[in-house]
Amino acid sequence: MDDAIELADFIADLRGELERAIWRGEGKDLGFELGPIELELAVVAERETKPGGKIKLWVLEGGAEARRRSMVTHTVRLTLEPRLLSQPGEKVKVSGNDVPRER
Repeated sequence: MDDAIELADFIADLRGELERAIWRGEGKDLGFELGPIELELAVVAERETKPGGKIKLWVLEGGAEARRRSMVTHTVRLTLEPRLLSQPGEKVKVSGNDVPRER
């Protein structure tokens, strides 16, 4: 599947992008509180043919759906709640320290 990515890799890449955004926001005057992340993805389920084979979910690239007419695609909606494991209960901010009047 040259035009698809495994769902686990997609989420890992999203995590990396969010971590990079937090890091790049350090020391900036303007910050954003990170709220729920809602994703709607077109996926294809593929089962390995060997005994005990796993099911893999592949996220389709934009435009790939039209080329996959012979495969059944599914729409998956995920809502992710970002959390920093090092600061349980704290809201995640894509910024540096709190700034007066920041909301």
